[in-house]
Amino acid sequence: MFRSILAPKATMRSAFQQSSLPTVIRPSSIAGLSRRTYATQNEEQDVVIIGGGVAGYVAAIKAGQEGLKVTCIEKRGVLGGTCLNVGCIPSKALLNNSHLYHQILHDSKHRGIEVGDVKLNLGQLMKSKETAVSGLTKGVEFLFKKNGVNYVKGTATLTGEHEVKVNLNEGGEVTYTGKNILLATGSEATPFPGLEVDEKRIITSTGAIALEKVPESMIVIGGGIIGLEMGSVWSRLGAKVTVVEFLGQIGGPGMDAEIAKQAQKVLKKQGIDFKLNTKVTGGDPSGENIKINVEAAKGGKAEELSAEVVLVAIGRRPYTEGLGLENIGVEVDDKGRIVIDSEFRTKFPHIRAIGDATFGPMLAHKAEEEAVAAVEWIKKGYGHVNYGAIPSVMYTHPEVAWVGQNEQELKAAGINYKIGTFPFSANSRAKTNMDTEGMVKMLADAETDRILGIHIIGANAGEMIAEGTLALEYGASSEDISRTCHAHPTLAEAFKEAAMATHGKAIHF
Repeated sequence: MFRSILAPKATMRSAFQQSSLPTVIRPSSIAGLSRRTYATQNEEQDVVIIGGGVAGYVAAIKAGQEGLKVTCIEKRGVLGGTCLNVGCIPSKALLNNSHLYHQILHDSKHRGIEVGDVKLNLGQLMKSKETAVSGLTKGVEFLFKKNGVNYVKGTATLTGEHEVKVNLNEGGEVTYTGKNILLATGSEATPFPGLEVDEKRIITSTGAIALEKVPESMIVIGGGIIGLEMGSVWSRLGAKVTVVEFLGQIGGPGMDAEIAKQAQKVLKKQGIDFKLNTKVTGGDPSGENIKINVEAAKGGKAEELSAEVVLVAIGRRPYTEGLGLENIGVEVDDKGRIVIDSEFRTKFPHIRAIGDATFGPMLAHKAEEEAVAAVEWIKKGYGHVNYGAIPSVMYTHPEVAWVGQNEQELKAAGINYKIGTFPFSANSRAKTNMDTEGMVKMLADAETDRILGIHIIGANAGEMIAEGTLALEYGASSEDISRTCHAHPTLAEAFKEAAMATHGKAIHF
């Protein structure tokens, strides 16, 4: 079975080194043509891309920039996929505006800002979300035209090793032939057995960004990033939110356990209740409220919870329905992920898969990196993604962001490491902002001082983690960071101070 792990730094001490795959990518002989024109269905394309989400549209633009003749097929009728339409972008609009609403209600008075009668206009809140979404999706379509990408609205099916049939949204069908085919069909919410989603009362993240009124109560099944973000939105707007999580910590296994505990504590203060180490055994939506049966994950006393709305947020799974993989024998693993090698190739060298449809974290920025690398493999015969330096962000308030390995992973791998932390309560800018929850935590190799992982909980953590990702990419040591001048007063000074604490001692704590 193929797997794709493309060249983490050879010197990086991480769990990636345990793979038998090589850590150096060598150029192959695969190369694409450099002719770009608008396509007709009878013309052979250099690349046919199935899916116009983040992975697909970035690949299409990159292919156009490289001079390839490229067709991108998207059945939604609008570009951007889950991320732009019902995921990253609309959820962040709601997170930002619900935070402003909550801050005006609960935080403005002690800042010296007296506010009168504050009312929530949910319709306008949703309208501002849609404005952001439509602007971005239209922008992607403009970039297609700018770069000579042939955009086809329809449902694609593999009918041959080089052949893609498209049922057009406007009616009829066409067939495209591709020297290369790129599968970028994305993912969908994983359903929960026994709870039928209607996106009104039992909802996924898609329904969670489009509720027509604030529910009095909400149960969130799953304490990962999606569940916590959408739970935060509706908690801020007035719902009583309870999160049920099978594991013993929130945020998923990638989040550092110490950071997860602090995040849970802060979110609880904001009004969200948690039931960890708890499994859902069933549900009954027949009454006015939905009843959910739970018990301890390892077995124990049963309990019944009740809420007006239930959000199912137990993860996502690859979306390949109707793609026709079976028609030509493209392999999938036991989780439904398309099986690929280190050049994103299926068992057919000219058919590649990227993004959520294949292995790895289901993150938009990971998909973008793969999109560029896959096109480079097609055109130039080489490409690169460092999977050891893919950041993750949870956009609650405070935000939680991390890159590299966490403490529990280092312990499991038997790596000798050192820790440096710095709290935002000792940071000048955080104090002036009156927003001091959280800290920066840095993990470095005990012998070489090389950064192994960086974990941040605090305001603007999602922006600050870019510095950590760059540090990992270039193999920085904590001393490198501690000797790099940071502007004062900024939240980023906490990053420098955490590095100082890892290498030696922080100055301001």
